[in-house]
Amino acid sequence: PVPRGKPCSSLPAGSQLPCFHGSSTIRNLKERFHMNMTEEQLQLLIEQMVDGSMRSITTKLYDGFQYLTNGIM
Repeated sequence: PVPRGKPCSSLPAGSQLPCFHGSSTIRNLKERFHMNMTEEQLQLLIEQMVDGSMRSITTKLYDGFQYLTNGIM
């Protein structure tokens, strides 16, 4: 299992950086980390995201672009 600490707790409180201004920035980051999910829920979500990505035409197009421009597959 991946250790699940508090990734957003080390963000600078009162930072002057524009990206941290606004009340929703930190909340949105926390939501992206899915801190409210159990390990089982998180595993299912990740499997669904990977499956969706593998079936996505945009993923296939991007992979093709990377292969043609950078030789990355």
